[in-house]
Amino acid sequence: MSLVALIPAHDEQDRIVATLAGLYRQTSRPDRIVVVADNCTDETARIAAHCGAEVFVPTDNHDKKAGALNQALGPLLDELDDDAYVLVQDADTVLNPEFVACAVDALADPEVGAVGGIFYGEPGGGLLGLLQRMEYQRYAVEIRRKKNEAVVLTGTGTLFRASVLREVRAARLAGTVGGGDGYYSLASLTEDDEITKAVKTLGHRTVSPDGCWLVTEVMPSLGKLWHQRLRWQRGALENLRDYGWTPVTAPYFRQQLLLGAGALALGLFATFAVLSLTLAGWQGFSVFWTAITLLFVVERTLTVRRLGWRASLLAAPLVPELLYDAFRQAVFLRSLLDLALRREARWVAT
Repeated sequence: MSLVALIPAHDEQDRIVATLAGLYRQTSRPDRIVVVADNCTDETARIAAHCGAEVFVPTDNHDKKAGALNQALGPLLDELDDDAYVLVQDADTVLNPEFVACAVDALADPEVGAVGGIFYGEPGGGLLGLLQRMEYQRYAVEIRRKKNEAVVLTGTGTLFRASVLREVRAARLAGTVGGGDGYYSLASLTEDDEITKAVKTLGHRTVSPDGCWLVTEVMPSLGKLWHQRLRWQRGALENLRDYGWTPVTAPYFRQQLLLGAGALALGLFATFAVLSLTLAGWQGFSVFWTAITLLFVVERTLTVRRLGWRASLLAAPLVPELLYDAFRQAVFLRSLLDLALRREARWVAT
């Protein structure tokens, strides 16, 4: 088995050591580790080389992360057999020591073409950081409920079969899948979401086993979080627009419809609660709505209990997370508006 780890990095001098250490601690260590130092203005490349990694510097890359990965993957895949594996991992992420071994085991199933990680938020970040960790914890619960199907082959950490990456590029060249002529789409704001749909469209399963977990960065401010989530949401909507309605994309379309319904339901619930309590006090808040609220409280606290008592305590009153959800719904609505008005989408590094 041959396995190469590819780490796209833009000005990650403060994090690259921890990322590389996570790879060196793997029970199944990669044969090669390549840091793709893309338009770096700091010491990322020097530090990576000092830590024993190979360094690849893209040439005149103007296509952000996808362009850097495509440049690196070209010569890399020329040297790899079809049965080799390629791990693509963000430079702000640390894999758990069993990640690679668990992912390789999952790829023993010939129907599985790629294995995506289950990501958790790193410590710190105050209240906003905790809210993000709670969100990621619930995402992990959702993945388990879906029998570990990978909704997204997350850029934080995904292991591909080399043969599948070649299939994706061949499909782009043939016009079966859009996004240019490389391995990753140059037309998408969210290259990981797009390549998930490409891999599934080509008939491969994608999974996220419980053992393939990792810890990634949380956004330290509302401004950075807004730009991150706007890119994620806009990219997801544009990918669905480009792929259209297919058996692969149907669940994703339903997910987006549920997001829209969630925005409406959140607004109606908040409005009803405020009006009831304002006009009639607690007597106006019916037994039915009290029961619904209690169910919300139980569900919200139980799904984050693994994060400790602070998360459960924050989840119980609902209000902080309702405000956080309102923020996410605002991102969704803004993305829809930008898409409808055909505003230019911009990739903002976070």
